[in-house]
Amino acid sequence: MPFVHELLKYRSVAVVGMEKNCGKTECLNYILRRLPSDGPGVCVTSIGLDGERTDQVTGTAKPEIILRSGMFFATSETHYRSRRLVSEIVDVSGETTALGRLITAKVVLEGKVILSGPSSTLSLKRWMDSISGFGIGLTVIDGALSRKSSASPAVSEAMVLATGAALSCSMPALVDRTAFCVEMIRLPEVEEQKIPEEQTLTVSSMAQEVELAPEVRRIEVSGALTDRLLTRLLTERRLPEIEVTVADFTRIFISPDSWRRFVRAGGRLRVHRRTALLAVCVNPLAPNGYRLDSDLLCRTLSDKIQLPVYDIRRQCEDEA
Repeated sequence: MPFVHELLKYRSVAVVGMEKNCGKTECLNYILRRLPSDGPGVCVTSIGLDGERTDQVTGTAKPEIILRSGMFFATSETHYRSRRLVSEIVDVSGETTALGRLITAKVVLEGKVILSGPSSTLSLKRWMDSISGFGIGLTVIDGALSRKSSASPAVSEAMVLATGAALSCSMPALVDRTAFCVEMIRLPEVEEQKIPEEQTLTVSSMAQEVELAPEVRRIEVSGALTDRLLTRLLTERRLPEIEVTVADFTRIFISPDSWRRFVRAGGRLRVHRRTALLAVCVNPLAPNGYRLDSDLLCRTLSDKIQLPVYDIRRQCEDEA
């Protein structure tokens, strides 16, 4: 698939799932299998926990993470001990988590591993900086929208989004929810020099009142943008004259209805850092066994978001 080769244009990419059982791990494995072996060094980690054989919540079987020889990976001490591959340690982090220190290692013989990496955006960024001298050209980060910080542009330059019937068994609802997420990811970046600092008002997500002086032309939201704050901004008569900004799409926690009202009122929302969305992958099979029509889902979603959409599971079956 073309998007795999697109990854090589970036130093870091996050594979992000909209919901559990949307095929994120299958997408991650697909990428790791198809990255060229003669390309830049590849390192993979997770901001949560991935690669276990059985889902700890549902008890269902999960795909395990398979790493090829020559790849690097980072995981906690606890899960490094349970690895089923041969590897050599190249770095031990000084930061300690509930699962021990973070171990970075290079795979000697292919096998399987459970990934439990840095637990926050800040620690993830520090770890990425610490491994820059190991010849790693691409870092792949496993994440989920419940842990959206893993996909923050402050950490990863690009992302692949995984969605599917686990999010909704209704195809229209699934398409609409995914398209809204894509719309937030694609919000335009702030033109930093366009509005002077003295014309910017900074507010928090918990702000009860927002008093706008006549000269204010930008509202900078520190923290999260929520429905509550968006509704408050809708009362401003000068809304069409003002630009609302957030750090990046991971700070946006608003509903599609609030967003549409905001746009209809002339509101404008921009981000300081925008991530490159390379592709969307779908899993048409829901955990309860219900299956959506893969061709129709891919085609309908692709038409809606104007981006390639792939059924990774079917692709793997076709290649087998």
